[in-house]
Amino acid sequence: MKNNNNIGLIIITVIVAAVFLFSVLSLNQSKKAPETPQQQEEPVLSDENEDDTNKLYINVFFIGQNKKGEEVYRAVKREYEPDIDGTPIEFALVSLFNGPKPDEVKFGVYSEIPVGTRLQKVLETDDAVYVDVSEHFSLGGGTDSIYKRIFQLIKTAKYNTKKPVYLLIDGEKVDVIGGDGIMLTQPLNENSLSE
Repeated sequence: MKNNNNIGLIIITVIVAAVFLFSVLSLNQSKKAPETPQQQEEPVLSDENEDDTNKLYINVFFIGQNKKGEEVYRAVKREYEPDIDGTPIEFALVSLFNGPKPDEVKFGVYSEIPVGTRLQKVLETDDAVYVDVSEHFSLGGGTDSIYKRIFQLIKTAKYNTKKPVYLLIDGEKVDVIGGDGIMLTQPLNENSLSE
């Protein structure tokens, strides 16, 4: 009888330990950053014609789906004319904040940057790029949306300049963004939103 009690006590202890371990792991998983769409580097949409070999293009990153139905960052090619459009990074960011064109939307791309967000200024110095946006950029949509819009900005900037890029909201450098207080390290890079 004493052996049966000991075995029962051991089984209960193991079950309690397993439940505790499972709850700790679940809590740690819930603290991780929301999953962001996978990156699809290859430009998938374009105004480019086969005979346009002398034209220049930049890439802007929006969000779409791959063939498996998973969200991915979709690079969209935009024709770039240096004499008209300014620097590649400035043109890329203006294009990003203007959102996808109607023919691109037909291919299923969209942007998490809130409608009404203004790109106020792109200041490019010899050693950095400063992107100043309106406060609307940090509002609405929840944490997942904020992560996606920041990654759209990071991927577009990274693809179009080798200089460090800093995000400003209404002229102030950003360390925390969104209503949930998401920490943001600068200059912007793939790890800017990591814990």
